[in-house]
Amino acid sequence: MAAAPAPLSIRAYQLSDWPRLCDIHDRARLDELQRSAGVAAFRTLARTAHSEGLFDGRLDVAEVDGVVRGFVAFQRGSLNWLYVDPNSYRQGVGRALLRHAVAASGTAISTQALQGNEPAIALYRSEGFVEIERRSGRLAGCDEIAAIGVILELRR
Repeated sequence: MAAAPAPLSIRAYQLSDWPRLCDIHDRARLDELQRSAGVAAFRTLARTAHSEGLFDGRLDVAEVDGVVRGFVAFQRGSLNWLYVDPNSYRQGVGRALLRHAVAASGTAISTQALQGNEPAIALYRSEGFVEIERRSGRLAGCDEIAAIGVILELRR
């Protein structure tokens, strides 16, 4: 008989989580960019966190066995960041973080994923988000890279 998966808990970000968030973001962001705008657009979390508003709203982390496996940053009505450790993909971490943000966000919440990042888009759609727009532009912090953003929204 297989062992039951370790329980996942979600808690507020603490400063001691910073190195782990950087590791998670930087590895997962490369995966995201390989599927979308290309890895030439890569910028580390240490470089982009403040300019792209990581700390502008709530920032929460998901832990399994005392190890941070992912994080979500959101404000009322807007999901801004959702990253999962690549070693924890498809284990429910991203879904748990998404549901956590949705539960705390009122009657509507929107987010954006890069066109080509099908795992993220599929997750959002599976939780009831619908595409409302595709927007062409330049990546934040990387003006030389063009990309298409898929804007998704959930209304309850």
